[in-house]
Amino acid sequence: MAVDHQTKILLVEDFSSMRKLECNALSSLSFENVIEAKNGDEALALLKQEQDIGLIICDQDLPEKDGYDVLQNVRDQPQFAQLPFLMLANRGEKRNIEKAYNSGANSFIAKPFSPKELKYKIEEALGEQPKASMTVERKKLSRQSASGKTLMRVAHLPITDHIILGVVQHFLQKGKYVADHFELEVIRMPTWNALSYALESGEVDAAFILAPIAMDLFSVGTPIKLVLFAHKNGSIFVKNRKGDKFKDPFQDFFKEKAFLIPHTMSIHHMIAHMFFSNIGLQPGAMGHKIPDVHFEVSPLPKMHDFIESSEESCGFFVAEPLGTKAIASSLADLILLSSEIWENHPCCVVTMQDEFIQEFPDAVHEFTKFMVKAGQFVGERPGIAAEIGVDFLDPNREQGLKVPLLKNVLSEPLGIKTTDLYPSIHDLDRIQKYMHDKMGVGQMIDLNSFVDLTFADKVCSATPDAFASVLHDRPEVSLEILNRQANQDQSLASKTVLNLVGKYLTLSMGNQQFGIDISKVREIIGIMPTRPVPKTPDYVMGVINLRGVVIPVVELRLKLGMPKGEYNERSCIIILDVNVGTSGIKKIGVMVDTVAEVQDVRAEDIEESPSAGLGVDTKNILGMAKLNNEVKMLLDIDQILGD
Repeated sequence: MAVDHQTKILLVEDFSSMRKLECNALSSLSFENVIEAKNGDEALALLKQEQDIGLIICDQDLPEKDGYDVLQNVRDQPQFAQLPFLMLANRGEKRNIEKAYNSGANSFIAKPFSPKELKYKIEEALGEQPKASMTVERKKLSRQSASGKTLMRVAHLPITDHIILGVVQHFLQKGKYVADHFELEVIRMPTWNALSYALESGEVDAAFILAPIAMDLFSVGTPIKLVLFAHKNGSIFVKNRKGDKFKDPFQDFFKEKAFLIPHTMSIHHMIAHMFFSNIGLQPGAMGHKIPDVHFEVSPLPKMHDFIESSEESCGFFVAEPLGTKAIASSLADLILLSSEIWENHPCCVVTMQDEFIQEFPDAVHEFTKFMVKAGQFVGERPGIAAEIGVDFLDPNREQGLKVPLLKNVLSEPLGIKTTDLYPSIHDLDRIQKYMHDKMGVGQMIDLNSFVDLTFADKVCSATPDAFASVLHDRPEVSLEILNRQANQDQSLASKTVLNLVGKYLTLSMGNQQFGIDISKVREIIGIMPTRPVPKTPDYVMGVINLRGVVIPVVELRLKLGMPKGEYNERSCIIILDVNVGTSGIKKIGVMVDTVAEVQDVRAEDIEESPSAGLGVDTKNILGMAKLNNEVKMLLDIDQILGD
């Protein structure tokens, strides 16, 4: 029986930006009949008021009445005892999932999630999918590659923490590394939950994963071992540039707001908890009904959107390059780098299936050897590593990641360290004790059974004693960081131009000179007839059929508010890849007077746009570049055409 998309859904979520995201996800699944509540009392009142609610989707971490209070109240009323209930939660640990089902929820989903994951969980709640088992069925995969070598499937996320995997892949493809015992298949995952499930179910042989998630999987019997650290340090804490002025007492800026983290089981959560506690705030750990700062788990790509669109998001703590990119985009200001609180701390780790280790030890040894070698390369050659990293982390250019920005991240003295990958059991124990004892998340495990040092002992040149971590979990350290007003540090000014450095296609319209990021340009064609489209703005010339693809064409002069021009044989149409938000990347053509050449724009060439006097709306201008004694306006194509 198919799910009825007219089902009335009661969505209960206190964080308005997250509620909007969840409504959009429901809409994408054709669920439009949604009523919203921002707390438990409001939800229960709506439940009595509305007579035909067919599904409750409720956040677990609500203020005052939490999700379990709402669930219990619903189940205590005979008329709602069988009402489908889907629990949303920041906490994705296995025991939290089990608690939700045992408490009467029909389904459970951990943040962050994709629309596809939400669809399945709605179907489960409505009885159209079998109820999730607490024991994930393990898959048995063929490991025979076409070359006859052992196929090794390794999962990762597109973050700087996993860059050494990209370097290994690159050098294997180029023949600089020669693998005798395995063939590498790299699998990019959309979320930490998807990656976790792939590792738990045996869909992948290895994964670059947050250490606390890996330990949580091990605690419930997932047969995996930690064989290497993926990196040390490398995360960044930024505050939203919008909203309240950041002034003394600086703690007030964060009060009664949401702070974004990538996962509950993460070092980001742990260090943020330390920092907020040490500056005198009550962070939003489980069990605290009304915290000063509320932790909210966010999808990585949405963190920028949340702080840009909502002042209730005070900031985020995340892996690079997301933080530096937010600073470079003038969305955020730096508060701290993770190593300032915990020097040489672990974060992501390399875990492998027990079965794979036992059956293919030579392949594991060879892979870990390449990992260590790649880590040394990143540390010694950050510029080349950044070039490799951009292709690996952002192959479709959806993030707009650029080499100068990534090089800046890799070169930061207090940033990511890839030259020391030997696993420290002592540091892992620090993580599990702090999270379990002070935050109430995770379970204690036998780390000696979880960590397999066999391969690290062979391939790493140094033990943990050579690069010992130093934890600064003291109020005076956190208060000093807070009070230095890092957002006003002039040394950060260079980050604001990093997004603009690169190659630009230069062009002219009238007596104005412009530049378009070359990564946006697909091709340049001559003028060709356009087919008009009714009821479109005057700047839309129509559409063209280019090799079977219908592409809209915009007269760029008119779109920028300039006078209509006269076009000639030098005029042309530039086909661009434009990010149009939720619709993804679309091809759009722009008509321009003339195209000149591709030029390199360096950081020293860039100046801020003046507030007026350009003849073009400054919101469409990224900055000004002085090239060959001429000033060129660098166009924000996504801003101009993305609507």
